[in-house]
This record gives sequence, C-alpha cells and structure tokens, in this order.
Amino acid sequence: MARDIAEGYVMVTERSFKSLTRPDLDQLGFELERHLRDLRGDQAPPDDIQAIQARNRKIQRVNVAMMVLRSYRAKAKT
Repeated sequence: MARDIAEGYVMVTERSFKSLTRPDLDQLGFELERHLRDLRGDQAPPDDIQAIQARNRKIQRVNVAMMVLRSYRAKAKT
C-alpha cells in the first residue's frame, strides 16, 4: 500500500483507515517510513528535472499520508 500511495494510485484520507486494525495501522506506518527512506536514498541525476519532480511528488505523497495517519491515530485515542 505504501508504494501505491507514493505512486498516486491510492488517495489517503482518514476514511481510508477506518477498516484497518491497530496492528495494521502500525504496520502501514512502518512501511510508509521505510518507503520514504528508500525514496530519499534514490537520487536522480541533477540534470533530469522530470525525474527530480517525480521523486519529490512521491516523497510529498508519502509525507502527507504519514501526517494523515498520525492525525487519525491521535483522534482515535480519545
């Protein structure tokens, strides 16, 4: 799911997490962090603007998904 989020195939909202259990949410958070590390580790050539933009879009999608996940988990605790 982390790869699908990064590629833009899955749009993440709080509603996306309603069907997931707590261990599933933990696993998704772990996978998102791992995929984000992988994305940051892959460097595009400095002269390839399209590759740089694609990489940055993927990083942004994963960051937003992690933010939404943290928000959802904070609301679920109360």
